[in-house]
Amino acid sequence: MNTYEQILKNARSTVHIEHQAVALLLDLLDEDFAKAVLEIFNAKGRVIITGVGKSAIIAQKIVATLNSTGTPAVFMHAADAIHGDLGTILDEDLVLCLSNSGSTPEIKVLIPLIRSRKNKVIAMTSNKESFLAKNADALIWAYAEKEACPHNLAPTTSTTVQLVLGDALALALLDLRGFSKEDFAKYHPGGALGKRMFLRVSDLISLHEKPEVSEDTPIKEVIVEISRKRLGVTAVTQNSKITGIITDGDIRRMLENNEVLTGLTAKSIMSSNPKTIQSDAMATRALEILETFSITQLLAVDEQNNYAGVVHLHDLIKEGIL
Repeated sequence: MNTYEQILKNARSTVHIEHQAVALLLDLLDEDFAKAVLEIFNAKGRVIITGVGKSAIIAQKIVATLNSTGTPAVFMHAADAIHGDLGTILDEDLVLCLSNSGSTPEIKVLIPLIRSRKNKVIAMTSNKESFLAKNADALIWAYAEKEACPHNLAPTTSTTVQLVLGDALALALLDLRGFSKEDFAKYHPGGALGKRMFLRVSDLISLHEKPEVSEDTPIKEVIVEISRKRLGVTAVTQNSKITGIITDGDIRRMLENNEVLTGLTAKSIMSSNPKTIQSDAMATRALEILETFSITQLLAVDEQNNYAGVVHLHDLIKEGIL
């Protein structure tokens, strides 16, 4: 067997072992899991998630997932907790503790301290007979028969199972809370969905200078304005009102059809009654107009219908709207 074959054999073995462990969870999910979900849902405080080693890393991911889906959560390292960080836990908080064995020295010290404070504890462990499982108010059985590691030592299967159960927990809570895509956008204002929900035309036009000429502006100056503002377009205005638009394409056609430019003005080549959008409109609406009319620039106007700026298709792409 060559090196490539050996690598692929090992990789497939790892995936197969972890796949089997995850598939088994379908049969292991029971009333205990539902009870754990309801304990968190009904808790008046936050979810404090703790663990040691690789479990602590998975705990941090679960914290991030819960926070982004409507369940306030905080990470607390189990080893640090018994050296001062126990103060992280407030009176109405609930503690979710991750531990594959459920019987590490840190867990045996930490859990009694938490119970003495009257905080509820949810265990996520592979061992139902462990110290952690027997001292918890609810149990999430993260069963992992063996690690994918050939020595059955490096946390692999066990952490994958914890990760999957953490996602199941978060999404079960999401459903109970009726957490919508609008709620998700509020928690992710910098993401593509958040921008689609909240980004307005005014946010886009502020990124650029405002190309503008009057109807009697000479063609040479029109070309300079379009070139200087680098949007491939300029608005033609009178008393701040839009009367037309000139694009790069209009300039090219003008050059093809006119050998002499003397006497030509913006009004000579502009397109009248261009498509416009209110500056307080959603960016997604601007995209709809651009796509409907197969154009790349759109002029924006303010509440008084005065020229406000230009929305360019490239801006929407950069912001992840398209």
